[in-house]
Amino acid sequence: MPFTRVFSLLALCALATLSVAGCAGGGGRTELPPASFVAMQEGPGEDYVIGPLDELTIFVWRNPELGASVQVRPDGRITTPLITDMPAVGKTPSMLAEDIKLQLSQYIQEPLVSVIVNKFAGTFSQQVRIVGATGKPASIPYRANMTVLDAMIAVGGLSEFAAGNRSKLIRFDKETGKQREYALKLGDLLKKGDSRANVMLMPGDVIIIPESTF
Repeated sequence: MPFTRVFSLLALCALATLSVAGCAGGGGRTELPPASFVAMQEGPGEDYVIGPLDELTIFVWRNPELGASVQVRPDGRITTPLITDMPAVGKTPSMLAEDIKLQLSQYIQEPLVSVIVNKFAGTFSQQVRIVGATGKPASIPYRANMTVLDAMIAVGGLSEFAAGNRSKLIRFDKETGKQREYALKLGDLLKKGDSRANVMLMPGDVIIIPESTF
């Protein structure tokens, strides 16, 4: 076989290998399935988890003096009548109510306790954070059935110099214990009204919007 032909075959094999490797690497980003602009059926989200600075009302049936309106401290604890430094962060309202009930049962028989969340901050794992080239970067509480469009409305859309179609969404995968990156086309969504670019969000998602390079 002539040397030139051997060289050509080797070159083609090398190019094919590089092409496959490039496709496999590709930045590790995939695209999420599109979401409807208007949900056909609303449904509840995950159980709400109390976070620092949440404002709570503790109600104890027939014992109003043992109830209180409190704000969760930055250290994640609350203090109510007869209870000091009760951990609250990371619990659902029903879990916190059960813990308060257990403590109060030392003083009254079979207390009935309810915990109402009046103002929500939530934990970082239940917030959606939008950073980069947007109107007002922020952390916003996750709401059931929230989409990227909802989040972008909340932060005032893209800034003048945003490279919307190079945005990415970072999500923690509970099954694998690793974070994954997904491509977002916010420019198409907000400037062209492309419904295919609207995707569902999950608690803890982070949206990163880069600026254009020119």
